[in-house]
Amino acid sequence: MPLDHGRAGYKHPEGRPAFDPSYGVTRDTLSAPGCFAEAETVSDLDDYPWPDPKYLDFTDVYKEIDKYQDKMVFTGMWSPFFHEIADFFGMENYFIKMYECPEVVEALTERIVDFYVAANDKFFAGLGDRADVMFFGNDFGTQRDLFVSPESFRRFVLPAFRRLIAVGKKYGKLVMLHSCGSIYRIIPDLIESGVDILHPIQAQAAGMRAVDLAQYKNDLAFVGGIDAQSFFVNATPDEIRAEVRRVRSVLGPGLVVSPSHEEILPNVPAANIKAMAEAAHGLA
Repeated sequence: MPLDHGRAGYKHPEGRPAFDPSYGVTRDTLSAPGCFAEAETVSDLDDYPWPDPKYLDFTDVYKEIDKYQDKMVFTGMWSPFFHEIADFFGMENYFIKMYECPEVVEALTERIVDFYVAANDKFFAGLGDRADVMFFGNDFGTQRDLFVSPESFRRFVLPAFRRLIAVGKKYGKLVMLHSCGSIYRIIPDLIESGVDILHPIQAQAAGMRAVDLAQYKNDLAFVGGIDAQSFFVNATPDEIRAEVRRVRSVLGPGLVVSPSHEEILPNVPAANIKAMAEAAHGLA
């Protein structure tokens, strides 16, 4: 149960969300430039009403978590800083500014991640031992590759991951990171940074097949691996069972069998869902 930073926990007295990329500008689409599209100096970030961790209240979230103490609990602030920076700048601007205004990108990243570090620290301090895993995510892979070069990822994105991971480790949690897409080129960096579990293993993305990832199975656990882009939709139940057994043999035992995306869409036959569950439990 990752927390939506805009609704679960952040309770500003004026109803403000933690982050609002449309602050002072009109954004009609998710790809539209945000309020820092024209920012060229660090001081251009100063007038934004940055969120204050004092407005965080996790009482209701803790009550929900308490209902599932017989389960393995995955939780934490979702902390999607990569997406929020892209919204604040506009995604194309974000990547251009890595070259033209790197100090502005670093400053905006720091201000957003400062909040998420403080928020996660407050959350896990109050949660205690009622959860097993810190789970957060940012989609930084496309179908073919990373959104940015590995070098840019290591400079502008990876340090933020390390700061967030450190919070989970501080409270003795395993750390599960979500990213869709092809991220194989920086998996060793994620392992070195302390990631324990990788989610969701988008099987059709470049370099993300089970056989490609098997080299890391002594360092990572995996969640996913059953392709949901086409296979899970079009395969027969018998084909699903065979694929589950194959992926388990390649990536197990540290594998949670699930579709390569966390949601099962309406175009997936119910018989295929049942077949995956049965094969995952060794019943077929």
